[in-house]
Amino acid sequence: MIHMPTTLGELQIGPLQLDFPVVQAALSGYSDMPMRLLARRHGAAYTLCEVMLDKFICDLKMRRRNRHFLSIADEEHPTGGQLMGAEPEHFVPAALRLVENGFDVIDINFGCPVKKVLGRCRGGFHLSQPDVALEIIRRVRDALPERVPVTVKMRRGIDDSAESRDKFFEIFDGAYAAGVAATTVHGRTVKQRYDGPSRWEFLRELKEHAGERVVLGSGDLFSAQACFDMMEYTGLDGVTVARGAIGNPWIFTQCRALAAGEPLPAPPTLFEQRDVITEHYRLAEELYGADRCLPDMRKFAIKYSQLHPHHAEVRAELCQVKEPGAWRDVLAKWYAVDGPGVYLPIDEPNPRSTEAELLAAG
Repeated sequence: MIHMPTTLGELQIGPLQLDFPVVQAALSGYSDMPMRLLARRHGAAYTLCEVMLDKFICDLKMRRRNRHFLSIADEEHPTGGQLMGAEPEHFVPAALRLVENGFDVIDINFGCPVKKVLGRCRGGFHLSQPDVALEIIRRVRDALPERVPVTVKMRRGIDDSAESRDKFFEIFDGAYAAGVAATTVHGRTVKQRYDGPSRWEFLRELKEHAGERVVLGSGDLFSAQACFDMMEYTGLDGVTVARGAIGNPWIFTQCRALAAGEPLPAPPTLFEQRDVITEHYRLAEELYGADRCLPDMRKFAIKYSQLHPHHAEVRAELCQVKEPGAWRDVLAKWYAVDGPGVYLPIDEPNPRSTEAELLAAG
């Protein structure tokens, strides 16, 4: 059953006025320029680059094999650069370099739950140390021009302990006091990683606490309807689509259609899929080179193929491509005749269906 959304407004991130409150999240290993550009063309109001290590950005040499890290297409603005690191003093030069290279927003990652990242005192680890987290925010905000918004990505805490909750709100409130324009909060804890449902009840409580401060939500957004469900249930100002946008830029088109009061669009046809996959490969070849783009495109091919009625066969053949240009043969075989596609399968729990559980647990 389709639940029609309430009226959606614009999204304000500092001086940036976005015409729609659904944006593409930073995705480690995925949200490079080709993916961001396709998301923008399909209706994402704003996109974020994959997270980059502060010291790596400072030491990066602009050679051909490295240029993709800082590549931004003219038509994809505004776009944000997301930074991660351990030491406050390393964030500022990295943030300045991202701005010099054209990023419109600097987003600070306090949410990554990967074990290796946490072990190096980065990402979500900072939710355990409010003093360091707020020093990072203050240093970055003070160093950048006022025209460049600073935002923060968080999870709802390290774990579900009272101490973790207190530290979360200390960082959350302190971030706005230090001048951040918005935060994005994932409804899972760092310890939880991606297991279990995202707690939308916490996000609703958080928005009530935040008042007029801009807060975006993240977690379990694998369909256009889920995006609206989250905003309607929580009252958040916007949402960031992460894993649900991989190989599926149409989720943003679908969101805009629902917002306009239109029925949910049909899944992209095989010709529509073929054209987007072709364009994605073209952009990747230009950015990385014909040989280097192949490993990168396999992970996208896995997701794109899920929209095809014969997804298992298409996935297998796309992932077996080893020669530059051979992917065109796969498209010629499986996308030669137009036909209906299928919606992206959703294996994650639907937080709307578990709302009673969340209310009981909250």
